[in-house]
Amino acid sequence: MGGAMNGITIYRMDGTTKKDVPVGTVEERRKIERGDNLIGLMRVARKAFASLPRESFCIKLRGARIAF
Repeated sequence: MGGAMNGITIYRMDGTTKKDVPVGTVEERRKIERGDNLIGLMRVARKAFASLPRESFCIKLRGARIAF
C-alpha cells in the first residue's frame, strides 16, 4: 500500500536578494505516470502557497529550474 512518496520543494524568488527561498513541499502520490503529474503538482502548489493570485513559484527538478 504505502509506496515511496516523492516530495518536491517549492521555491519563491526573494525580490531583494534574487535568491530562491523554499516555501514548502508538495508530494507526488500517484503510483503511475499520467502525463500531467507535474502540471497537477504545480496547481496544488499554487493553491497551497500563493498569497497573491498571480504569484510565481519555481521548482528545481533534476537540475532544471521550472517557473510557473
